[in-house]
Amino acid sequence: MAPDELDVLAAAGVAALLTALLTPLAGRLARRVGAVDQPRDRGLSARSTPLLGGVAIFAGAAVAAVLWLPASDTYSAILAGAAIITFVGALDDVFDLHPAVKLLGQVGAVAVPVSANVVVEAFTLPFLGRVELGDLGAPLTLVGIVAVINVVNFSDGVDGLAAGVGAIAAASFAIIAFDLGKGSAALLAAVTAGAALGFLVHNFHPASVFMGDCGSNLLGYLLGAVAVEGTLKTNALIALIAPLVVLAVPFLDTGFVVAKRIKYRRPVYQADRWHFHHRMANIGFSQRRTVLYLYAWTLAMATLAVGLRFVPYTDDSGNWDAGWALALGAFGLAVLGASVYLVYVLEILKFKRLDAMRLRRTRPGATDDEIDADVSQRLETGEFEAVRRETEDFPAV
Repeated sequence: MAPDELDVLAAAGVAALLTALLTPLAGRLARRVGAVDQPRDRGLSARSTPLLGGVAIFAGAAVAAVLWLPASDTYSAILAGAAIITFVGALDDVFDLHPAVKLLGQVGAVAVPVSANVVVEAFTLPFLGRVELGDLGAPLTLVGIVAVINVVNFSDGVDGLAAGVGAIAAASFAIIAFDLGKGSAALLAAVTAGAALGFLVHNFHPASVFMGDCGSNLLGYLLGAVAVEGTLKTNALIALIAPLVVLAVPFLDTGFVVAKRIKYRRPVYQADRWHFHHRMANIGFSQRRTVLYLYAWTLAMATLAVGLRFVPYTDDSGNWDAGWALALGAFGLAVLGASVYLVYVLEILKFKRLDAMRLRRTRPGATDDEIDADVSQRLETGEFEAVRRETEDFPAV
């Protein structure tokens, strides 16, 4: 029998509770085996913190899934792949595996559910209709899930970020999948959200435990799997759009970072301080403020994705409802505008130039470090209007 709403909520609650209870134990295990993150120049943590929080996330999610998911080869394969990706990530947390070895482990883990038909065979595009993938379905699905794994892994760099963003994304997938009649996928998504929230109890700043690669890889893997089973394996127009919108923030973050690394001819897997959360730290945001901004951004995108499914902007015949379409379009434009503005602020191009001009006018000997410090202070205190008034005589840049 397919899970109902109470099953989904109960499974999510058990996953959250178990993960919250098991996370301190995972932290103790991490210290015993030497899986401890040390403060680094590119990191935002100021103290050593145990890793392996992903082990607790896996345990909480797996127990809840086994208790509530109907028995099937598909979901057994997904859970088997989850165990593999958690194990590979844990090895990386302890031994710092070579990137090629990690990638091989990710591919091996994803190959398990793909071999059990967790595959996108076709999808529907607006105005084009159904697109059949044929023999390309399996390899493209494998590449897509591995990509999601690395997107989540790349974006995990500040207390509570990956767990919170993962919880928002998984909850959104659960809502959409349930409405599409994919009850089992909805339950797995809800379990993922619950486990992420349970871990967040210990991971929100100041974090006592990090999820490590075993956690970020697991979250990315589960999000990719539920996106395939919950939305992409349907004929709904939302099928392809929803995952891209829900995961837009980590995808944008990874896209910017990879583009920077390619531009400066650095390996794409080499860590640096070009992520969104690093840029926010560089302009003076606290860790909590950084995470809350990124939560809000992710929540706005997720709300848009859910709205695309539930807002009746067309009827069953495809005729547009002008009122609802305009309302949804206005919200979409607002989310897009906020996203563009936030990216612009993170680049702080115009603001930094204006502030540099102001400082050099009043203090000709100001150094770059002094300018950076002034920018950080003004962005932290929100004194944008004061800066604008002081520089209104300067030409636009």
